[in-house]
Amino acid sequence: MNSTSAHAHPVWLVGVGGSPYTRKLRAILRFRRIPYRFVVSGSKEAAALPERPLPLLPYLVLPGPEGEPSTVLSDTTPIVDHLEARVTSRPVRPADPALRLLDLLLEDYGDEWLSKCMFHYRWAHAADTKKASSYIPYGANLQLSPEQGQKFEKGFADRQISRIGVVGSNATTGPIIEACWRRWLQLFDRHIQEQPYLLGARPGAGDFACYGQMTQLVITDPTPGAVALDESPRAYAWTERLEDESGLNVGDADWLDVSNPPATLLELLKEVGRAYVPFMLGNAAAVAAGNDRVECEVAGKPWVQQPFVYQAKCLRWLREAYVALPDEAKSKVNRVLAGSGCEPLFDV
Repeated sequence: MNSTSAHAHPVWLVGVGGSPYTRKLRAILRFRRIPYRFVVSGSKEAAALPERPLPLLPYLVLPGPEGEPSTVLSDTTPIVDHLEARVTSRPVRPADPALRLLDLLLEDYGDEWLSKCMFHYRWAHAADTKKASSYIPYGANLQLSPEQGQKFEKGFADRQISRIGVVGSNATTGPIIEACWRRWLQLFDRHIQEQPYLLGARPGAGDFACYGQMTQLVITDPTPGAVALDESPRAYAWTERLEDESGLNVGDADWLDVSNPPATLLELLKEVGRAYVPFMLGNAAAVAAGNDRVECEVAGKPWVQQPFVYQAKCLRWLREAYVALPDEAKSKVNRVLAGSGCEPLFDV
């Protein structure tokens, strides 16, 4: 579908403001200037749309030939890919296949590792739990009575805290997660001083994935937000800016030269290799073996958690994308990742 016909009817984005993935996808639609209607999950407007295939937020409803709600898509990364094929203007995936692979890696880091930071701080720290669980109930229904809100608050907090082990936050991993968050902010701050986005002068899907989690980590939740203001006020300004980059003029030349990446990007990739990579490999091995426990080292320290099947799929998808690269693009990726600790991800 070409860009003109794709804009004939808006899409429906169903989600909630407290969802990092909703914020990711909404910011992408804004940046790409794709007409959309935002529908709050749980509202009567959402109930009138086709049912989603998976219990995930957000989800996207595509219009049929007459503009009627038709196809439902879940999971932000496949949704981004679908939109890239559907609308050709202002893409968030680089055309260069090597740079595209790096963008996929950074997107997965935001979606699957910074999400651990977000979930840990929100549900392992009392002040963050109190804030999130007190306002989130009203996101879907502003007319809840205070008594209904308090009842929902307790049930919601209990449910989220019960999932904390699946995400990976526990007494062993908590200090590792918090050290990773502080280190990411330090490296991110240095990198954004050199260029405004992860892969150049225009945002990619990796930027929006990190942004989604950072809306909560930097702006909403008090404990990681205090760390962010201590380490990088710049990260606060960057996160606010990505909320709506529809006015940013971009071109193909705004992507960085993958053959000559800045040193600050290489340092960020080393952080990806230090934290995210050993977990992803350990988790995939545990899932493949049918183990009920992931045991590995992250940033040189013991890491223990329940296995997460979805993240094993994420690793498989990344590897499939790497295998599909032309040989020249593989060589470029290998040169960028050399010494980063990310190489084992693609040792296939």
